[in-house]
Amino acid sequence: MNRSSLNLSPFACSICVFFALLVSIPSSEAYDPLDPTGNITIKWDIMQWTADGYVAVVTMYNYQKYRHIQSPGWTLGWTWSKKEVIWSMVGGQATEQGDCSKFKGNIPHCCKRGPSIVDLLPGTPYNMQIANCCKGGVLSSWLQDPANAVASFQVSVGQSGTTNKTVKAPKNVTLKTPGPGYTCGAAKKVPSSTFISQDGRRITQSLLTWNITCTYSQFLAQRTPTCCVSMSSFYNDTIVNCPTCSCGCQNNITKPGSCVEAKSPYLQQSINGPGKNSYTPLVQCTSHMCPIRVHWHVKLNYKEYWRVKVAVTNFNYRMNYSQWNLVIQHPNFNNLTTIFSFNYESIVPYGSINDTAMLWGVKYYNDLLMAAGPDGNVQSEILFRKDPDTFTFSKGWALPRKVYFNGDNCVMPPPDQYPMLPNSSRRLAHQVINTIFVACLSLASMLILRG
Repeated sequence: MNRSSLNLSPFACSICVFFALLVSIPSSEAYDPLDPTGNITIKWDIMQWTADGYVAVVTMYNYQKYRHIQSPGWTLGWTWSKKEVIWSMVGGQATEQGDCSKFKGNIPHCCKRGPSIVDLLPGTPYNMQIANCCKGGVLSSWLQDPANAVASFQVSVGQSGTTNKTVKAPKNVTLKTPGPGYTCGAAKKVPSSTFISQDGRRITQSLLTWNITCTYSQFLAQRTPTCCVSMSSFYNDTIVNCPTCSCGCQNNITKPGSCVEAKSPYLQQSINGPGKNSYTPLVQCTSHMCPIRVHWHVKLNYKEYWRVKVAVTNFNYRMNYSQWNLVIQHPNFNNLTTIFSFNYESIVPYGSINDTAMLWGVKYYNDLLMAAGPDGNVQSEILFRKDPDTFTFSKGWALPRKVYFNGDNCVMPPPDQYPMLPNSSRRLAHQVINTIFVACLSLASMLILRG
């Protein structure tokens, strides 16, 4: 088929070519409108030179407001630029040693050209630790727990060069958490990091510093959503469930084991079966098939306030969600009065518009969202003050605009299904019927008394 048969103008053809080229360019960036500058920054600080290489401290800073890395933790990988080896490590370890047969006597910790590094576990002996290590790879978000949003390990590198001019930065850096989702850019030389001594009286600096920036994309992490939102209200009997097939559809005929019935005799077998150590969700059979459901219930209406109940339910039999969090957009968060049993922090992504909140559990109380079962839910209530100029229950105003769970966008019901206020005409009809009913009762009583 030629261009004339499609009846395309030269201008239209040029536009088509432009968009084709645009789509074909791979992008390493991921933009989150609620956290536009969020990323994980990796600093590679060379602290000293050795006979055949250097000693470096590698530090990961999670600058994301609400996206964290939970158990089983992060795995950091890269490709060496030359023929480097890792002689030793503190605070972390390579998952494979690789082929070190050419070395006699002193055997390196890792000889692989593409090593994969993991954090050490809590309780590691002190002589194998450095600051910010040994958390099992768990990395909190910056807003939720900044003290635990940093991870470090020390690596002694050989066969690398021993000066700023001969040493080369690692290439093809990857960050898995434990699955995909993060895309890391190239290492860039930046001004040397500085370090202040514990007494605050001396400042030292690294010999050379490289920065690597990793950004997150939910589409790369999983092709299907991981959570959905349901809604209800006191002024409407309708419960709006999560949209059908929000995260997948039940397909036990062609794909057995895609979900498990809550009271099935095979439930325990499925949990403890061959995939028990897999992090692939094993979800309870529902119409939405999501591991997580967030429910927003408009509970009470007062003269100057209104009250909402928020509940998070875990339908995943294989996962406890540690340090979970919610991010919710609603216009009345600028008048939030009290929140019960959750922590709260305002997120202001659009300058002065305060309509987004981050909620998470109270430590040692409800910060662990248990696997599916009787304890697989957490809940809280929120009290809002009414703004007379903007407040209304009509047209779904009392319901959230967006909901994120652990940084992933949840599937919302269609707006036309939101629980709405009853029609004013219906209310008037009810009032008329009630008035007629009362009048009939009065008339009947009078007739009985006269009779």
